[in-house]
Amino acid sequence: MKRKITMLILTLSLAISMTACGGDNKEKATGPEKKEDASKESDETTDDLESLGDVDVEKGIFDVELTIPADYVGEQTQEDLDKIAEEHGFQSIILNSDGSATYTMTKKQHSDLMDEYRDQINNNINEMIGSEDYPNFTKIEANENFTEFTVTTKSVELDMNESFSTMAFYMYGGLYSVFSGENISNVSVTFVNADSGNIISTANSSEMAE
Repeated sequence: MKRKITMLILTLSLAISMTACGGDNKEKATGPEKKEDASKESDETTDDLESLGDVDVEKGIFDVELTIPADYVGEQTQEDLDKIAEEHGFQSIILNSDGSATYTMTKKQHSDLMDEYRDQINNNINEMIGSEDYPNFTKIEANENFTEFTVTTKSVELDMNESFSTMAFYMYGGLYSVFSGENISNVSVTFVNADSGNIISTANSSEMAE
């Protein structure tokens, strides 16, 4: 998912690409191949979450500065970044010596960006409900800062797609936290059976590396 895109597009496109942990356009793998693909996707998602930890958010009295890691800046030059800043109305985008880029915007622009991303996350998780990949999902709820997700499913035991859906929720919560400037230590996902109300399982992003 590391691609040459602007910070504004980054927050939206990453959410879209993570929506279904496989998506409707991917061919369905079976047997060992499916397990291998799922394991590879889990590793890639872990790497992306670790990279997101490098996003630095500084909130001043009037402005907000976001420093994006070099991996997400790609091959963009200062001239490219100047054009992006002008296009989106940002105060500036400075290419740093380490390849990272610092975006400076007003608090209003940052607030609008977070509102847009919040809406995008909610739209994406709603599209997961009853989808081809998650036909048993009946409801998905999240707290205000997307650090706690409760997924209601008709399943008694989670299938592979349901289990790996946690990666999408981890990414949503991780992205939202780093770009909002919050310092969170965990995103939790709880699966509840729709008929009994019993908890099937709970997953925590803080346990991924264990």
